Amino acid sequence: MNHAISPADYKDLVLFLATAGIVAPLFKRLKLNPILGFLIAGVILGPFGLGALSHTFPWLDYVTVDNPQEIAQLAEFGVVFLLFMIGLELSWERLRLMRKLVFGLGALQMIGCSLALGAIGMALGQPPVAALAIGAALTLSSTAIAVPVLVERKRLHAEGGRATFSVLLFQDLAVAPILITLAILGRGDGTFGLGDLVALGPAVIGLGVIVLFGRLALRPMMRSVAKAKSEEMFMAACLLVIIGAGLVASLSGLSMALGAFVAGILLAETEYRHEVEVKIEPFKGLLLSLFFVSLGIRLDLSLLVASPALVLGVAVGLVVVKGVMIMGLGRLFGLSNRASIEAALTLAAGGEFAFVILDNAMAASVVSDQVGQAVLVAATLTMFLIPLLSGLGGRLAKKAAAPVSEAPDLVGLHSEEPAGRVLVVGYGRVGRLVGDMLDRHNLPWIAIDRDPSFVQQGRRAGHRVYFGDASRVELLERCGLDHARAVVVTMDSPEAAEAVVATARGHRPDLTIVARARDARHAARLYELGATDAVPETIEASLQLSEAVLVDIGVPMGLVIASIHERRDEYRKVLNRPDALGGKRKRLRDAGRV
Repeated sequence: MNHAISPADYKDLVLFLATAGIVAPLFKRLKLNPILGFLIAGVILGPFGLGALSHTFPWLDYVTVDNPQEIAQLAEFGVVFLLFMIGLELSWERLRLMRKLVFGLGALQMIGCSLALGAIGMALGQPPVAALAIGAALTLSSTAIAVPVLVERKRLHAEGGRATFSVLLFQDLAVAPILITLAILGRGDGTFGLGDLVALGPAVIGLGVIVLFGRLALRPMMRSVAKAKSEEMFMAACLLVIIGAGLVASLSGLSMALGAFVAGILLAETEYRHEVEVKIEPFKGLLLSLFFVSLGIRLDLSLLVASPALVLGVAVGLVVVKGVMIMGLGRLFGLSNRASIEAALTLAAGGEFAFVILDNAMAASVVSDQVGQAVLVAATLTMFLIPLLSGLGGRLAKKAAAPVSEAPDLVGLHSEEPAGRVLVVGYGRVGRLVGDMLDRHNLPWIAIDRDPSFVQQGRRAGHRVYFGDASRVELLERCGLDHARAVVVTMDSPEAAEAVVATARGHRPDLTIVARARDARHAARLYELGATDAVPETIEASLQLSEAVLVDIGVPMGLVIASIHERRDEYRKVLNRPDALGGKRKRLRDAGRV
């Protein structure tokens, strides 16, 4: 017998959706970071907030979360989607350029902060093994909070933002070795044998499988789905790539987020990256919001009340020790004062992987439950401070000395495409000719098309051609619409061309937009939508025929070209002024109609 649907089964889901609908607009209106709103909402809705009063006021059960564990499991996908999106913005070449910061600064930060925090733990009476486990857990910072904060402040591609992300990336790589070390310490003998070394094998194999699949099968799979021209199937393929890579990584002993990150890097090399970004962005935003709510739900306020000195002392000590250590290491690696300050304060708090490390440490009896829970509450409190600390870092950085030349690892990483590029929408016959003329004048350009075969042809020719629907402003933005020099619309579908012109003009009133028109009537419509120039095929064909016959019968070339340009300008002026020359405009339209 099927289980009957009960409204109570969906209470937690409804509570979260209501929270998202209230918190995000309210905090944006107050010009506060929405992340703080979701964290606070989680505290209020959780069992340690209003849930603690439900025994006295039973009606509070209707506005509190019943199953925080289920929410936490789903919320973990927020970090997975976030790392995937970050991977889409990178490439193997960018990672190669960042290797000094990832494996240099990131490794020294892990070692230095772990030893420093572990030494403090030992000084406070913790056994050496427990102190090191706590130190390693607290050393990990929050990717899920730090990266969105940097993106919102448009600092992710700056020197400090790149350094911050490099450290976070190494921390994600370090989670698996830390967990294996905890398992060894939990055995009690502390010995490291061949079996422990072999335990690292699945992680290496898992990453190899993801990379091999991405290199061999990812592009053909996406091309096959794109040819089906089904929005639903394309979205399903995107979700399959993310979740599939995450599950392979998880089965190999790595984090799902790391597997998704590698999948994102592999997709970043393909022509489908921007379309995938547009498809996945809503999922990432919703699941990240749920992740922040779940963090607030886990904050046990009773421990803060029972041991305020311990919890607050750990929180303050964590921020101070990590901040000082990271700032010093940043200067050691050649970062400017500004970047060092920004990275130090953004990374000073705890992170979501502290829950994973400490949960395993408590399960292995390496750390006592009482101490582990208190440390988790302290780490959660510091995560609440990340938006504030990052903002403070930005303000302090402005007061620091002017930065020196940018670190070599970051040179050229601020933008993937040249500034002032031209966007060519439609890469068929006309679009290819436009691209060829732009190349002849050494003007940078990229193209967008909905036909995978045209995209593939452009890629094989060595051009930057991306798959996607250019009528959506999100895709145009990811292709550089904000800094584009011009947009050329060459699509043969009148409706599609009109949608692109209207979208681009609505986003950039100052942009030069040149569009291909079917006939004079269509050109007039494009002018009304905001095109700078509309080129009707029928009129241009008539003018070119006229030019050919006049030259062939002996009229001087100079006179012919001048008359053609004059006639073209007449058409343009008439079509671009819908309020003037009504009768003549109609005759011109009729003359240009096929």
